[in-house]
Amino acid sequence: MGHLIAPSLLSADFSNLKKDIDMINHSKADWFHIDIMDGMFVPNISFGFPVLKFIARHTEKPLDMHLMILDPDRYIERFREAGAEWISVHYETCPHLHRSLQLIRSTGAKAGIVLNPHSPVSLLDDIISAADYVLLMSVNPGYGGQKFIENTYKKIKELKGLILENGSKTLIQIDGGVNLNNAPELLRAGADILVAGNSVFSSDDPLKTIEQLKKDPSDV
Repeated sequence: MGHLIAPSLLSADFSNLKKDIDMINHSKADWFHIDIMDGMFVPNISFGFPVLKFIARHTEKPLDMHLMILDPDRYIERFREAGAEWISVHYETCPHLHRSLQLIRSTGAKAGIVLNPHSPVSLLDDIISAADYVLLMSVNPGYGGQKFIENTYKKIKELKGLILENGSKTLIQIDGGVNLNNAPELLRAGADILVAGNSVFSSDDPLKTIEQLKKDPSDV
């Protein structure tokens, strides 16, 4: 399987969301990435359930929901009902992380763990095999358009090593500051899924940008 591209709707034009959704539907992107923010765990508020219902009605590709919220277990079933096929929760917000992953999987969705930039990969030693994917934040969560944190390359390699040591099939997702310049190196380091927001939606030609992000790094 080649790598996956998941444009983040946080960077879409909210005044014409349907237009941007249609663009992604007709692009070579694989998923829609949706950042859910509560204004408490991160200093921003994003999509609520009425908006998610609208998004799910018009999207033709899997919805990947990244929950940047406190006590996410309260809402797992509702996010699944809202159309999420992939749901990720932050290590930093889940005191009983294994239970949270089990809850996600019980709904039929794939379960992911998110690490903030300051959280070391070693925190996942005892739980990596319970996750379908791990999202490494390459910016501090809360806002789109931030500068990429260079230490991410090192963390990807460490995470890939941990996955291999455990014989796991866990995928690695990167979110934050992903663009055409760093995408090839992220993929060579071991990333499987790239979330791209500002680099796609601020592009003069978003379809072409997505097509370029989908290229194999050996071809770049």
